[in-house]
Amino acid sequence: MNAMRLVPGVFALAVIQAPVPAADLHAQIESAAAAVEQKVIGWRRDIHAHPELGNRETRTAELVARHLKALGMDVQIGIAHTGVVGVLRGGRPGPVVALRADMDALPVTEPDGLPFASKVRATFNGQDTGVMHACGHDAHTAILMGAAQVLSGMRADIPGTVKFIFQPAEEGVPIGETGGAKQMIDEGVLAGDAQPTAIFGLHVWPREPGHIFVHPEGTMAASDRMWITIRGRQTHGSQPWRGVDPITVAGQLVTALQTIVSRQVDVTVAPTVISIGSIHGGIRHNIIPDEVALEGTIRTFDPAMQQDIWQRIRATAEHVAAAAGATAEVRIENHAPVVRNDPLLLQRMRPALEWAAGEGAVRDILPITGGEDFAFYANRIPALFLFLGINREGVSQAEAAPNHSPLFFVNEDALVTGVRTLSALAVDYLSGQPGE
Repeated sequence: MNAMRLVPGVFALAVIQAPVPAADLHAQIESAAAAVEQKVIGWRRDIHAHPELGNRETRTAELVARHLKALGMDVQIGIAHTGVVGVLRGGRPGPVVALRADMDALPVTEPDGLPFASKVRATFNGQDTGVMHACGHDAHTAILMGAAQVLSGMRADIPGTVKFIFQPAEEGVPIGETGGAKQMIDEGVLAGDAQPTAIFGLHVWPREPGHIFVHPEGTMAASDRMWITIRGRQTHGSQPWRGVDPITVAGQLVTALQTIVSRQVDVTVAPTVISIGSIHGGIRHNIIPDEVALEGTIRTFDPAMQQDIWQRIRATAEHVAAAAGATAEVRIENHAPVVRNDPLLLQRMRPALEWAAGEGAVRDILPITGGEDFAFYANRIPALFLFLGINREGVSQAEAAPNHSPLFFVNEDALVTGVRTLSALAVDYLSGQPGE
């Protein structure tokens, strides 16, 4: 509307733009999301057929950057090695919000079955392996590309700026390298003239398709990586008493570590997990080796419990090894802290989620012991991290293959809900409606 404002000695005409109603914004999102749905599915299949490991996402980054540039955004490439950031400036003044997706795949060999199944092989930490999007990052990237197209098409009505963050290496980096969310932040994705005041992200999850799942506060666990090296004394397999067997010690240690969770920490404080995922030692059936290497993960929700468990792991490894005459060296590094959803932001944005997913399709869940380096963003600014159900219709969570399984499945019918969700979160946050 037009308004007359009187200034001493001067008549001035000021134009005040009325906010666009939430219903109109949502109608634009609904129409544009439906129009881009098949493109999102196509992008997802293309990325799925050409997966790339962390810090190696060059093809995926080129696809993303080309798309964002075609939408008329300011685009930065090469952030944290292969990261891409696009900035969409709306036609109306307002704050800045960020949307994030991860792009990396896993060292998992995909079975035949899908017409777009991965045939890619690569070297991961010195080992030849298949490469697969077994955690849905192909879907995350395609969904955010779709949201970028939806929001760019309604640019004139957006009151503020949307920053699109496409991140490499969420699953971790190869030994000796840096990367991921922490390096993205170190290289300025949360700073500059488009400095976001909130950030949103989502993760596909084996639950009811098209439903949104959310938990306030600590929603995903802190993720630690541990390495344990047991050193014994090599000998002939027929004469074990002539040496010190690190393989036997490793077997005893795997069992002993589980007593930390089951017998030594207060499980009523918060859930915790200790898992060994890799054991390597020996080269021949009748030689007891000098050394065995174990690698595993620790998941916690409480910082004090996390530090206590670290100390108990070290003590357990050293004492079990010493009892057999061996030694144990333990190294533990934090991959990501706890993902904490801002409870006030969740309350404010819940109407946007309910609109995007539909009535009765936004559900509260218990904390998840999976880890996510989205936590580094959430430690800096208010954040909300959601889960999008992608099971086949009629398949329960218990029946579905979990994330990181070679049988992990994405129901592509749910992807459009992800596009609506990220688009509505951005627009409703910037416009202050309907939750504020």
